[in-house]
Amino acid sequence: MGIFQRFYPDEYVDSAYGIDFEGLYGQGYRGIIFDIDNTLVPHGAPADDRSIALFRRLKGLGYRIMLLSNNKEPRVKRFNDAVGAEYIYKAGKPGTANYYKAMERMHTSKQNTLFVGDQLFTDIWGAKKAGIRTFLVKPIHPKEEIQIVLKRYLEKIVLYFYKRR
Repeated sequence: MGIFQRFYPDEYVDSAYGIDFEGLYGQGYRGIIFDIDNTLVPHGAPADDRSIALFRRLKGLGYRIMLLSNNKEPRVKRFNDAVGAEYIYKAGKPGTANYYKAMERMHTSKQNTLFVGDQLFTDIWGAKKAGIRTFLVKPIHPKEEIQIVLKRYLEKIVLYFYKRR
């Protein structure tokens, strides 16, 4: 157990693209909140064919989708314009306010919403505090800003204990 448990994801997976969204839909999930950078594409990269296809597939299944990013609007809007979801920028993660706002805008609840992100101390912790089921994905690209690099060292410690439980 210990002090790190509050940061533990519900699921730890290799990639957002490998999650069984069909099965989760069958379990009653209807909304998905995604982080963008290093979750769906490398940091700062535009939407690619893979992310566009994923969002098309998810919408075809009946999911409502929200992008929740701490980034500024031009970055988030540019990605969103390509995938056609909704978004909240400068989200203030791990604060919970915009997780709740995202669910309100998607007309979902914490019982039927999923969160997918790559950072424990912002994405996952915020979603857990909001009561949402969480999927931590491995970062797509290793090159990151220094403040994220430092957080990754701390994440390694938490994930060590997570994997041992």
